[in-house]
Amino acid sequence: MKRFCLHTAASVVLAATMALAGCSGGAETTKPSGEQGGQGGSAQVTLTMNSWRVEDTEGYKKIIQAFEAENPGIKIDFKPLKATEYDTILNTALQSDSGPDILQLRPYAPGISLAEAGHLEPLDNLPGIREFPQDVLAAATGKDGKIYGVPLSLNSTQIYYNKKIFDQYGLKEPKSWDELIATAKTLKENGVVPFAFGAKEGWLLSLSHGVIAPGTYNGNAFVDKLLKGESTFTSPEFVKSLQRMQELVPYFPENFVGLELNDIRTMFFTEKAAMFINGSFELEGLKKMNPDLPIDFFPMPTDDGSNVLTTWVDGSYAVNAKSKHKQEALKFLEFMTTKKFGELFASEFKRISAVPGVSTDDPLVNKMAEMSQSIATPYLMVVHFAEGNPSTKKTLENALQGMYLGKLTPEQVAQEVQNSAEKWFPAFKK
Repeated sequence: MKRFCLHTAASVVLAATMALAGCSGGAETTKPSGEQGGQGGSAQVTLTMNSWRVEDTEGYKKIIQAFEAENPGIKIDFKPLKATEYDTILNTALQSDSGPDILQLRPYAPGISLAEAGHLEPLDNLPGIREFPQDVLAAATGKDGKIYGVPLSLNSTQIYYNKKIFDQYGLKEPKSWDELIATAKTLKENGVVPFAFGAKEGWLLSLSHGVIAPGTYNGNAFVDKLLKGESTFTSPEFVKSLQRMQELVPYFPENFVGLELNDIRTMFFTEKAAMFINGSFELEGLKKMNPDLPIDFFPMPTDDGSNVLTTWVDGSYAVNAKSKHKQEALKFLEFMTTKKFGELFASEFKRISAVPGVSTDDPLVNKMAEMSQSIATPYLMVVHFAEGNPSTKKTLENALQGMYLGKLTPEQVAQEVQNSAEKWFPAFKK
C-alpha cells in the first residue's frame, strides 16, 4: 500500500519566539496543589506542545485531558501557531534553545531536516513505535535510519463537492477531465462559482496540483519513472498537468490570486461555490462550520479511464532534544502510539489516524481510508521533492503563482521545477 499539508516580520518572529520559550529553556515545574497526583508527591511538570493546526485547539483539549487523567503529574500546554508562520517561528526558537518540548513535524524532508540539525530526540526505543507500518514511519525517518516522529494521520487530497448544488443542475461525479470541465461550465453558466480556489498561499497551489497532476500522468507509473531518472518534470505529461491548472482559471472566483484558505473555505461551506480542492484535514472544520453542508468528494479521474487519490503521511510529533523534561515528553508520545489516542484523534478530527486498526463512524472518512488503500498515489512534491533550498515544492508554488499572474507559461513552470530538482535530486544529477 502507498500512503501518502514562510515569511514573517522580525517582530512577529520575536514575539512568537518569546511565547515559545518555556520548554527546553523553561518548561514549568510546580508543586501540585491539593492531591499530589500519581507521582508520589513529586513536582508537576508542564510541557509546551506546538502545532500549525490552530483550528484543532478544542479537539486537542479533549485528547490532552485523557492523557492527563492517566498521568496527573504531567500537564500539556498546547500552543498552536498560524500555519504559514509555523516553520520560521519554530526554527528560530529551536536555534535559540527556547523551542517547545513537543513539536509537530512537517512530513518527510522538512521535518527530517530538524533531526539532521540535532534538534530532535530519536524515538527508536519508544514503546509502540514499531506498531506503525514502515511506509508510514518513513515520513519521520532520518537518513541515518532513526525514527524521529510518531505519525499522526494519513492524509488525502480530493475534490469536495456540494451534493445539493450538483443535484440542482443534474450533475454527477465526473469520470474524466472533459466531464470535469463540462461540469464547471454548467455551474458557471448558472451563476455558481465552480471552484472555491485561491492562489495567495503557495501551499494551496502545490496541493491542488497534487490532485490534478496524477490525472494527466495516470498515477504511479510516471512517478516510478521520475524517481529513477527515466523521466523529468519537462515531460509532456507533467507539462500537461500545468496546462490543466491554467485551463481551470475561468472557473475560479474573481480575484482568486488574492484569496487565501479562510476565504475559499468560507466560500464553500456557505454554499457559494460548488467544488473545493483540499485535504482530508478540512473535513472536520467544514462540518463544524456548517453541520448541514451536503458534502461528498470524488477522486481525480485519470486519462486512462481510472481514478487516483493523492495521499501522504502528515503531522508526526517529535521531542525536542534539548527539552529539560524528555521523559515526560516521551510519555506523551508513547500515548500517541496507542489505539486509545488513535480513536480519540479520528473521532475528534474526522481524519484517518495513523495508528493501525483504528476506524471511525464517519462514512466520508472511511471512504477516504478505503480509497487510500485501493487507488493511492503519492503527493509527489511532499513525499519525494520537498528538498532543496528553496525546495522543489516551494519552487513549484512560486512558479504557479507566477503563471497565475501571467508571468510564466506552463512550460516555463515545468522548466523551473526541473532546474530546482537537478540541483539536489540524485537521479537527476549529472
